[in-house]
Amino acid sequence: KESSVVINLLLFLCLLDIPSAPSHVIPTRNTDTSVVITWTESKDAKELVGYYIEACKVGSGHWEPCNNNPVKGTRFTCHGLTTGDHYTFRVRAVNAAGLSVHSQESEAIEVKAAIGGGLLHGVCPGLSGKAGGLTDHTANWEGMHESSQPVFDTDALLKSSAKSNRQTVPSKSGKQRSPTDNKVSETIPTPSSQKTSTKQASKSQPGDHSALERMKKKRDIATPSPPYDITVLESVRDSMVLGWKQPKSIGGAEITGYYVNYREVVGGKPEEWKEANIKAVSERAYRVHDLKENTTYQFQVAAANLAGLGIPSPASQSFKCEEWTIAVPGPPHDLSCSEVRKDSLVLLWKPPIYVGRSPVTGFYVDMKETSATEEHWQSVNEKATTSKYLKISGLKERTSYVFRVRAANKAGVGKPSESTDPVVAETRPGTKEVVIEVDDNGVISLNFECDQMSSDSKFIWSKNYEPIDDDSRLAIDTKGGKSKAIFKDLSEEDLGIYSCVVTDTDGVSSSYTIDEEEMKRLLALSHQHKFPIIPLKSELAVEILEKGQVRFWMQAEKLSGNAKVNFVFNDKGIVDGEKYKMKIDRNTGLIEMVMDRLEDEDEGTYTFQLQDGKATSQSSLVLIGDVFQKLQTAAEFQRQEWFRKQGPHFVEYLGWEVTPECNVLLKCKVANIKKETHIVWYKDEREIMVDEKHDFKDGVCTLLITEFSKKDAGIYEVILKDDRGKDKSILKLVEAAFADLMTEVCKVIALSATELKIQSTEEGIRLYSFVNYYLEDLRVSWLHNGDKIKYTERVKTGVTGEQIWLQINEPTPNDKGKYIMELFDGKTGHTKVVDLSGQAYDEAFAEFQRLKAAAIAEKNRARVIGGLPDVVTIQEGKALNLTCSVWGNPVPEISWLKNEKLLTGDDHVILKFESGKHACFTITSVNTIDSGRYSLVVKNKYGTETSDFTVSVFIPEGEGNEIPQPEAGKGDKKKKA
Repeated sequence: KESSVVINLLLFLCLLDIPSAPSHVIPTRNTDTSVVITWTESKDAKELVGYYIEACKVGSGHWEPCNNNPVKGTRFTCHGLTTGDHYTFRVRAVNAAGLSVHSQESEAIEVKAAIGGGLLHGVCPGLSGKAGGLTDHTANWEGMHESSQPVFDTDALLKSSAKSNRQTVPSKSGKQRSPTDNKVSETIPTPSSQKTSTKQASKSQPGDHSALERMKKKRDIATPSPPYDITVLESVRDSMVLGWKQPKSIGGAEITGYYVNYREVVGGKPEEWKEANIKAVSERAYRVHDLKENTTYQFQVAAANLAGLGIPSPASQSFKCEEWTIAVPGPPHDLSCSEVRKDSLVLLWKPPIYVGRSPVTGFYVDMKETSATEEHWQSVNEKATTSKYLKISGLKERTSYVFRVRAANKAGVGKPSESTDPVVAETRPGTKEVVIEVDDNGVISLNFECDQMSSDSKFIWSKNYEPIDDDSRLAIDTKGGKSKAIFKDLSEEDLGIYSCVVTDTDGVSSSYTIDEEEMKRLLALSHQHKFPIIPLKSELAVEILEKGQVRFWMQAEKLSGNAKVNFVFNDKGIVDGEKYKMKIDRNTGLIEMVMDRLEDEDEGTYTFQLQDGKATSQSSLVLIGDVFQKLQTAAEFQRQEWFRKQGPHFVEYLGWEVTPECNVLLKCKVANIKKETHIVWYKDEREIMVDEKHDFKDGVCTLLITEFSKKDAGIYEVILKDDRGKDKSILKLVEAAFADLMTEVCKVIALSATELKIQSTEEGIRLYSFVNYYLEDLRVSWLHNGDKIKYTERVKTGVTGEQIWLQINEPTPNDKGKYIMELFDGKTGHTKVVDLSGQAYDEAFAEFQRLKAAAIAEKNRARVIGGLPDVVTIQEGKALNLTCSVWGNPVPEISWLKNEKLLTGDDHVILKFESGKHACFTITSVNTIDSGRYSLVVKNKYGTETSDFTVSVFIPEGEGNEIPQPEAGKGDKKKKA
């Protein structure tokens, strides 16, 4: 049923025409402050709602509405005019289809009483032309106009029995302000839609869906919802300042003002409502005058827009009118949130009306999550801010918050303001930000776009969240959904936060901060756009080419086909020719100039000047003094190098390296070699004979010097030559260069050292390490438990071949500990460590004791020193005398054997041992039976030794006796045990 009613209503509206304009508007004098207006009604007007009357003070050009709600009749008394001023009037009609055009203006009339003059009771002060503010004194205004008639309702249009839902706002005079309700049928279209609505209504037919939609959209305006959260911002003996929050719904049109009513509360019983203001106030704060001290009052506020006066708010709590005497400030008011994002927002407020006993010095902002209790309020800023805004960061996304503000002065911090409505921290889809731009002409502007605008939406720009009144600094240009704030001359005066709010939207807003650094950036960018410069990839530079030519070059980011370059040397233009070869590559932006050779007269300043349309650029290079000399020398050297490389030549000149075997390898790298190329080595101008012929494998030539030492110092030279030319390289290994090489050799030697080992000897314990090669230049030092060892006869160091050792003779427990061998190569120390303690020391010491005992035994054992021959051949009948020396400690015992049988002395064989040193063996007259193998055995407690000899007796020829031969296999000279 409801849908059918709406459809019928829409069809009805589509067929309804906007009324024609009223005519014959005639003003008539009434009182000192009022005029009676009459007119002829609109012709053929259907479903007429009423008329709106407007007044204009002659010469002002500003029309003021005389009634808030349309009147049904054709007569109206307009009050609140200024005595003696001249006014003109006009009227227009309204029905559900829209507003008519204005009637023709009436003749001007002077405001004065028709009979007798004087100010009548209940007449208001004169119209000021603006909505009332905090200082307007209107408490004595008991009525503005004749009672307004209510707007038409749906019942009348559809002739149904449905009742409209209206509320009336009681006035001080007992009359009622009649707000429109929020139904579609009772909304009033905006004046701007009048002409379009007429056309759409005349062309639309029932069932035309698009026409219905357009008509419905133009009528989608309702009165505002009630303001709320009425609070007292200041109270004195006879007046109070009220504050309230904007209605949650403004009805699709901007709020044009607010109306305040008040009533006394006597004995807890409220009396009748009275009007506090007849003229609407634009701010959400109003001072109600002429109140009674120590009397309790209640208040209500209603908001108005183009659709009419909205429903008033419920009665506020009761407030007592009394002088505030507290020292701290009252509460700030009119809090609002702007630039809401997922993690931040900007909170705005107005300062308290009541400042306390001293001026306000700052503000504190509190916040909490909406669902949290009062105990969870927490301060956002530890230090009071003097601004009337604060950006709050660190919010949690999709979390609802409320905020409040407290003002402070010298006496302390005052009462907090009313909290804001809940605000959810979120960045809504399609959110745009203020963007700063610098156009091609260098104009700096702030730009903001909005795609959520209604027909009544406006872009409001502010600086530091205050309205921008000075248009000498900034020009605003708005077209459709885009607005531009253009700086006329950006300077330090313009530093600040620039914000833009789009009205009649769901909080569309953004800001941009221009600080000193940003200002400098923007001014530099603006200058670049005003005076464009061709950007360069590379400034003018110089380089030497392979053949010793000198190339000057620079590169632009981009060049067009019309780009031109001027080449300048010492402020004089130079052109392409024999000396200068110039080239411009407009595709790559590369500009170059080549000179075959630098002469002395070429010293000076070189400049490349670019021009491409209105953009210019240039780059200079100064080549004078040492800079020029170095470049000229380098170019000439490169020229000679090019000629040198036409034959066999060195790519890498002679150098050296030390091999892991501690040998020195002289090496160089050559190129452009052929079979006929020879290489010759010299040292100190004497040719070095090389066994093998160089094969130039990998282009490397080497000379190996083994066991390098001081004798190898000198000047080495290597020469390459063939029929194309020759090249040479010299390496001086003398003084500092030789010392550096020796240091490296010593370093490699030190790095080749093996770990320290422990060896026991008959004298004591030896610590040693082997190196690949030893040089005297390698300094060796030993440390014991961190202390440098002082060498003595008992503890000494030395080198044997490649072994570096430390000998500890007759070790004692004091010799236990950590030993470090340090090899110093001339720059760096290299260490090896061994721990001679614990088991290592015990084992080494035991082995030393064993070897020492063995050495003593070897030294003192019995032995035959010499004197006995291996073989004695003697003629029969001769005497044989043999003597040998023996030694032993103690003196050894001796015995003689013949053919391994003990031999005892007699007259034939005489055996003697004299002085413990000499053993004598005598055969007085040998015969053939004396032939055989004899042994001398010496023995003491340290050992036994046997010395063997053979006696062969022969018979002279003719005697026929054979000589017995000694037993085979028993001819050892000496044996010891």
